[in-house]
Amino acid sequence: MSGKVVCQNKKAYHEYFIDATYEAGMVLSGPEVKSLRAGKANLKDGYAKIDDRGEVMLHSVHISFYTFATHNPNEPLRVRKLLLQKKEIRKLIGKLKEKGLALIPLKIYFKSNGKAKVELGLARGKRQYDKRASLKEKQSDRELQRVMRKDR
Repeated sequence: MSGKVVCQNKKAYHEYFIDATYEAGMVLSGPEVKSLRAGKANLKDGYAKIDDRGEVMLHSVHISFYTFATHNPNEPLRVRKLLLQKKEIRKLIGKLKEKGLALIPLKIYFKSNGKAKVELGLARGKRQYDKRASLKEKQSDRELQRVMRKDR
């Protein structure tokens, strides 16, 4: 991944174990792209689903109105189509049939060629004790880094 990161779903790393990640293109209108370039997006409650026709759709991702758009303003929470290869979609269909797996957007970013991409994570939900353990591990890593910096 190279380019500008528009937004990240930090909560997803707290709520889920991420088993695998996939990069997908998004079908967007012109004002949505400009709004993304301005950094006006939110992935907090977003998720992806595979519909009956075998297409991956992105739900509940908020891309704000572009204030300077003169015609056809976008609906912020509309369902957006994601672009993945058929082989990847078939693999995802098989994995999503397993109990407890979900497809969660992790970040939206622009590649160096100017295309907007979304990184999807195949996620398995964490239990409460898993969340506490990961927080404890993160805090101990921070303390260790502080000690290492003081020793220099």
